[in-house]
Amino acid sequence: LSSLPLQMLLYINGVYYIFYFLATLAMIMYKSQVFSYPDDFLAPDLAVLFLMAVLEVPRLYLGFKGNLTEAEAPLGLSLGLTVGSMVLCVYLLLWQTYVLWADVLLNAVLLSAYGLESGLKVTAIAAFVS
Repeated sequence: LSSLPLQMLLYINGVYYIFYFLATLAMIMYKSQVFSYPDDFLAPDLAVLFLMAVLEVPRLYLGFKGNLTEAEAPLGLSLGLTVGSMVLCVYLLLWQTYVLWADVLLNAVLLSAYGLESGLKVTAIAAFVS
């Protein structure tokens, strides 16, 4: 009953997130050097990015574990963490101090992957329960 598309998407999302984190961190550093980035706004933007990274590890681990062991609880927890990551991604998309077109592109791809992954998780949980 394990979902191969979900497993593949979790793997791809893990690889993409490494790129996303490094690119977003580089863009925040770039924006802080090029634009008049207020110091009291730099810390929250960095904190959101690092909080997202901290959430990503258990989110992916629980997703892999829940799907491979066909267990609803880890997959459900991973789904909950995905919702939290989506909220942080929306923050970086809409409410960070400066939003560049590259931010929009990176966050749109990540939000699309999160949405597709969430749908596959719900489908897998439904298959495991029945």
